[in-house]
Amino acid sequence: MSAVTPPSAHPAVDALARPATPRRRRRMTTGRALTYTVLTVGVALWLLPFVWMVLGSVKTQREILTKPPTIWPQDPTGDNFARWFTDLDFGQFFTNSLVVAVVTVLGNLVFCSMVGYALAKMDFPGKKVLFSLVMVMLMVPGVVTFVPLFVQVTSLGLLNTYPALILPFLTQPLGVFLMRQFMLGIPEPLMEAARIDGAGELRVFARVVMPLCGPPLATLGILTFLGSWNNFLWPLVAAQSQDMYTLPVALSLYSTGQQATDYGLLLAGAVLVITPILLLFVALQRYFIQGVATAGLK
Repeated sequence: MSAVTPPSAHPAVDALARPATPRRRRRMTTGRALTYTVLTVGVALWLLPFVWMVLGSVKTQREILTKPPTIWPQDPTGDNFARWFTDLDFGQFFTNSLVVAVVTVLGNLVFCSMVGYALAKMDFPGKKVLFSLVMVMLMVPGVVTFVPLFVQVTSLGLLNTYPALILPFLTQPLGVFLMRQFMLGIPEPLMEAARIDGAGELRVFARVVMPLCGPPLATLGILTFLGSWNNFLWPLVAAQSQDMYTLPVALSLYSTGQQATDYGLLLAGAVLVITPILLLFVALQRYFIQGVATAGLK
């Protein structure tokens, strides 16, 4: 005698259990195709400026100004890139940008992690007030603090030095928030076990907490490197001589002559500026996505 399966108490479960009809399959296929089409068009529009930049970097000034404009280079040339390495001091500009970006990233990884750990796992008077101030600073535009920072740097005699380019950005509110959100999800028993074994708070932070923070550290590192590498307004003011210029400052100053902008030199410089960022993101994109996702779930 065959057993009769009783109907489910939930109609939604029954709907999912039933095999898809041809009409439903066609509807799902159409929706998926529409989604892929929209995403493809969006990616193409997003990539168009980058493709134009790369193709323009190997064009001559005359070809770039040709009307109507051409897409593919008629006579590709590497002179625009060669001028950055011969006529201009690209090595010095690159070194300045690299030093400022690397030190800024390391400072944010260390100090933002410490502050985030204190806000997430330690109890002390004024903790909620401090976290509220961090959240308020997230909403304050950086240009608001531009003049006070410049006055401070000038009064300390740090103008036109590496500390002037690095110190104002050594700790960012976004980094504190990101690390604090991730550390909230670290189980307390792990840290309690370390404390029972005699580990101090600094050792718990360094040996237990930090090894678990790979994704948010990668995310913070990428975001900080991106912001520091592309920073233009502050280095333009804080760097008073050519030997302290970063790449964005050099790109804006040396691609514009007395008569007109040298678009080929400008586009080639833009390619040189953006290449390290793309390589860094490709290398750490898995950790970047994990860090954003896990911080958003806390």
